[in-house]
Formats: sequence, C-alpha cells, structure tokens
Amino acid sequence: MRIGVNALYLIPGQVGGTEIYLRNLLIALAQIDPINEYVIITNAETESGIVPTASNFHHLRHPVKAAFRPARIVWEQSVLPFTAIRHKLDVILNPGFTAPLLAQCPQITTIQDLQYKRHPEFFKPIDLIFWRLLVWAAIRKSRLLLTPSESARQDVRSFFQKDAITTPLGVEQRFFDLAMERKDSRQDSYLLCVSTLHPHKNIELLVRAFAQYHTVHPEMSLVLAGMRGFHTEHIERLIAELNLTQSIRITGWIPRDELYDLYRRARAFVFPSMFEGFGIPLVEALAAGIPSICANVEPMISNAGGAALTFDPASVEGLADCLLRITEDEELRAELSAAGKRQASQFRWERTATLTLKALTEAADSTR
Repeated sequence: MRIGVNALYLIPGQVGGTEIYLRNLLIALAQIDPINEYVIITNAETESGIVPTASNFHHLRHPVKAAFRPARIVWEQSVLPFTAIRHKLDVILNPGFTAPLLAQCPQITTIQDLQYKRHPEFFKPIDLIFWRLLVWAAIRKSRLLLTPSESARQDVRSFFQKDAITTPLGVEQRFFDLAMERKDSRQDSYLLCVSTLHPHKNIELLVRAFAQYHTVHPEMSLVLAGMRGFHTEHIERLIAELNLTQSIRITGWIPRDELYDLYRRARAFVFPSMFEGFGIPLVEALAAGIPSICANVEPMISNAGGAALTFDPASVEGLADCLLRITEDEELRAELSAAGKRQASQFRWERTATLTLKALTEAADSTR
C-alpha cells in the first residue's frame, strides 16, 4: 500500500497530545512495517525530523502555514485531494480530527476526543463553528474511525451514531527507564502536573487545593509543565492572589529532555483534568513509577487501573487530602509506584501501530 498521513495540522510544540501521538505512532509504524510505503504530508512549520528514517517513509512538505488555521483548512480541502491522486495513495490516515473531503481514496480519521461536544463552554464561538462542521464532515467521510479510549469511542457512538475502533495510546520506553533512575536518586520537593493550561484541565482547582496543602507542607512546590493555553492568565492571577508565586512554577512548553528530568525528580504527580480523550501524561507518570493522583473520571480511571489515588474533580478538599496522603504515607507511595509500572506496561506504541495498520489495511482492501 501507499499510505498518506495527513499531518498538515501539526504545529510543533503547540498541539499537545496529538503531537505526541503522531510522532510516536510514526516511529512505531516504521518499526513494525518495512513493506508499505508512507507519505507524511506536513506543513511549512514541521521539520523533517518527524519522519522516520526508514527507507519506506517519505516526507512531502507543503508550503502552507498551519498557524493560520483558515489557510490550513482551505489547503487541506483543496490541495490535499490532488496530492493523494498525484502520489497514488491507497488510503489516508488523518491523525488530527479533520479530513480532505474530496479525496477519492479511503480515509481513516482519529477522533482524539469530542470535547467540543461535551464542554462547548470552553470554546470560542468561531472555533465551535469550525469544530462542528469539520469533525462532522470527517466522521461522515471516513471509511473507519479510530479513538484512543473506550470513553471516546462511546462519545462517537452517542453523538454521531457511528462506531470506531479503540486504539489505546502508548508510553515511550524512556519513561520505564526513568522508573529505574528514580530508584537511584532522591526526589525533589515538588509536585508535578503536566498539562496544557486550558479550562477543562482543572488547573484552578489544583492551585486552590495546593494552597490548602501548602499550609501543612510549605517546603513543597508545584510545577505546572505544558503549553501556556488560553487559561494561563487566569491561573497566574489566582496564583498571585493566593500568594503562591514563589511556590508554583509555570514552565510553558519545554523540550522533551527537560520534561523527562521533571518526571525523574518529582515527588508525586497530579492530573486533575476533568475531561480527556486518553490522558497520556498520567500513563507516562505511572510508567516512571511516580506516585500519582487523577480525577475519578474516564478514561483516567480505566487507564490508571487502581494504580493512582483518585478524587472528585469538583472537590478542592478531596484533592488536598490526596496531596497530603501521597506526600506523607511512604507505604502508600511504594504501593502506587509499583502498581503504576505494572499498569503502564500494557500501553505500548507498538500495539497502537499494529491496530492502526490493521485498520488501514482493512480500509484500503474494502475498495479492491
């Protein structure tokens, strides 16, 4: 097969988990599939490093800039269909929600989540228009749909009456290596949260819970690592109001090696998000053997598999109590660390790639 991968949406360092998904999926596909040809179609902002060096992977860079979303959408809908014809693509994988509607070959689209359906209050009106139209059209156009979790699959069925194939995401081997490194080093006095600063990530509640916790453990700090989303200014004002500017650090986007170091030295990990399609940072923390806390909502409950403390995402007191327990109870910390590594071992990018390749083959074969 000649498989096209529509990566026009990718803006390195600015699209969060969908970038982690795409980069690791391509690496894993290169490891398991030396036969099929892959054409990775990117925008002007994306460097060639995203394309595996395997001989059957090819980089096709388009001059459009994805940072200007209207231009990227127009390009995807008008130019990409002709690209598919010119390069004789048998099937197209769309990893980022949208698809070229006029493309003649079969397509598979990954629907990472349906946040715009579940929480439209977190979207600007103009953005909602794009989401509603383009995601609906991609779902109707695609031969098959992929979702990263069973809860995301159920959302697709509920809102669109279409089924999807659950392809759970994975964890890089580096995080399992970090678990060994943590054994040989002393953890620093900070709690870690890896998350974009968007409203649904529930960072405001985390900051308020940390304020309560900090009265008992003033030596501890909180590191918020991730992109500075459109809720950042609100969070910064709250931190200032609570007199925590010296105790809470917002890193913004950081290189992967710096993120690994934060995981290696963190005392505990907190993932307060009230909505996720999968929640990669939580599984990464489990793999690294970090005692972890997450909200008691899906898919985090299933992904954690009992290997993390959970709390009501509306309860400041509930999270503050979890922070105290995960800091003070050494027996609990040891139990969570061991359980987390066992639980995370089932999430491998090779499995994601295998399921994805199977779906691509099925979609391509359906027209033969």
